[in-house]
Amino acid sequence: MGVVIDAANVVGSRPDGWWRDRAGAAGRLVGEVRAAVVDGRLDAPVVVVLEGRARPGAAEGIGDGVEVVWAPGEGDDAIVDVVRRFGGAATVVTADRGLSQRVEALGARVVGPRWLRSQLDEIGGRHDG
Repeated sequence: MGVVIDAANVVGSRPDGWWRDRAGAAGRLVGEVRAAVVDGRLDAPVVVVLEGRARPGAAEGIGDGVEVVWAPGEGDDAIVDVVRRFGGAATVVTADRGLSQRVEALGARVVGPRWLRSQLDEIGGRHDG
């Protein structure tokens, strides 16, 4: 089972100034996700979907058990495509209700950004925000 991350939704879940540097915020998220996979807090495969101005934050491709996908258009459509690739056997991280309905119809489980943040924020015992 894969984990598919709606990066725009997760980044937007914290009012930490991400809107001033979308690419930087996306790059930080991908780095945190890779660290979590490497140290066993998240199980691979993990796919992070980036869209729009966030795309330059991380290169497309696979590294450390994390695949970065650049959405050519709407991020939601790219996420649905990834869930299809997993045959519906995926956990999708999003708070987007419309996207949740689309991926649940394919058999995916949906969790909110708080779930992912709880995995990521365990680095070094850090629990901010």
